[in-house]
Amino acid sequence: MTKSKTIRSLETSNSQSVLLNTDLPLPLFIRGKVRDTYDLGNHLLIIATDRISAFDLVLPSGIPNKGFVLNQLSIFWFRQTADLMPNHLIEIVDDVHCLDTYIPTENRFPYPSYLAGRSMVVKKLKRIPIECVVRGYLAGAGWTDYQQYGTISGLHLPRGLQESQELPEPLFTPTTKAETGHDQPITTDEIRKQVGEDVAEKIKEKSLSVYNYAREYARKRGIIIADTKMEFGLEDGKLILIDELLTPDSSRIWDAKRYQIGQSQPSYDKQPLRDWLVEFGWNKEPPAPTLPPEVIEATARRYEQAYQRLTGREIR
Repeated sequence: MTKSKTIRSLETSNSQSVLLNTDLPLPLFIRGKVRDTYDLGNHLLIIATDRISAFDLVLPSGIPNKGFVLNQLSIFWFRQTADLMPNHLIEIVDDVHCLDTYIPTENRFPYPSYLAGRSMVVKKLKRIPIECVVRGYLAGAGWTDYQQYGTISGLHLPRGLQESQELPEPLFTPTTKAETGHDQPITTDEIRKQVGEDVAEKIKEKSLSVYNYAREYARKRGIIIADTKMEFGLEDGKLILIDELLTPDSSRIWDAKRYQIGQSQPSYDKQPLRDWLVEFGWNKEPPAPTLPPEVIEATARRYEQAYQRLTGREIR
């Protein structure tokens, strides 16, 4: 693997700096809300675009630098946790010509420069269709469930807990990975039926292990990782960490200095965007409204700040 470069900050006023779509002369493996994945035979090329979604819909406006931040943060965490859990990362695309290793001569093409920094080559694995959610704090949907039932995903908690309070211990609260609509809670027994008892137990163990490591790492940098979600795949029966890891899109990340129990916390994510959409009065049905420049900029800054705080590296 090549050493990742420092990310260069992009001006929100420059529309050319926002990557919303890719169209490579390669077989498309899957196009998600944010990532475009192409089939390289035994490997996959994952490209993190600047698309952003809210309330399960992709918005027409992109967030400058977002794809770089997501890709580089995932790479950072894959490296940090490699001793705890094998992952699917094979090659960091800092130099687009590294793709020659994975694309036969007759199929090569002029690689677009946007691939550098925002893409990676990974193993092609059998994905386990489960969102492995780990919660260390009482927030989001977990807080909603607790208020109604005193539980999270059926797990009973002590009475009298407050919003954003740290849980007595991190909880593994997996959900389905829905192709459309909302993910739904799934029990450990249901996971066992899908993948077998040994793999099910290892999924839980490794999810908690990776989260606990990242939480302690971030805490030393004044950051709280309140919760996160991970995905796993199988390689000849061996469990492998895949997709993204511990980014603002997959995690709830707070500033420890601003943390106050008993209320919602400002997050290093797309909260400014969600707040604006609610104030705008959007009914959460397509088409979504175009975001104003100040909301785009505020959201971009949050992603960049998350990268800087967690990695200790400047974005130039």
